[in-house]
Amino acid sequence: MTKSVEFYFDVGSPTAYLAHKRLQQLKSEYGCPVIYQPVLLGGLFKASGNSSPVTVPAKGRYMMMNDLPRFAKLYNVPLNNNPYFPINTLNLMRGAVSALDKEYFDTYIDTIFNAIWVDSRNMGDIDTTIEVLSASGLDAKSILEATQNPEVKQQLISNTEHAVERGLFGAPTMFVNGEMFFGQDRLQFVEAALKE
Repeated sequence: MTKSVEFYFDVGSPTAYLAHKRLQQLKSEYGCPVIYQPVLLGGLFKASGNSSPVTVPAKGRYMMMNDLPRFAKLYNVPLNNNPYFPINTLNLMRGAVSALDKEYFDTYIDTIFNAIWVDSRNMGDIDTTIEVLSASGLDAKSILEATQNPEVKQQLISNTEHAVERGLFGAPTMFVNGEMFFGQDRLQFVEAALKE
């Protein structure tokens, strides 16, 4: 039986971007379904008492200037600093929730991740978001309308609360056969779990 990977993510995280790209590679190699679980990283931080590595200036500089580019090179994917980071991703993540069961979900996620972490766009700006989504052939108007749906709003909150109940304190976090792996720098262990 093919194992699946549950992937808890927020598009505002550069490490979630790298995990997304690497998980797509693993999906291609092992045929493992990747089950996307949109959450709010800020909500995870608040509930767990955790904080972003960039809140420690020296750690943030090291991560953004050294560590993440090394992993991007290892995975052979592009990664650029975003001058607008950190970006408010609330509506983007609501968009992810609303797109989960739609045929355009993969396009939506790729488009948003690439806009932030390859093209360095300000995806916290509504006009930029409309422009980027439309350029990818997506119906920006209907996606943005869906972000205001009370059920979509509640689902994102529920996803985040459920993630906290599962022990999450940050993103990206992956599960394979119920075993938790935190951080894109643990993906070699995710790959090992898929091989077992």
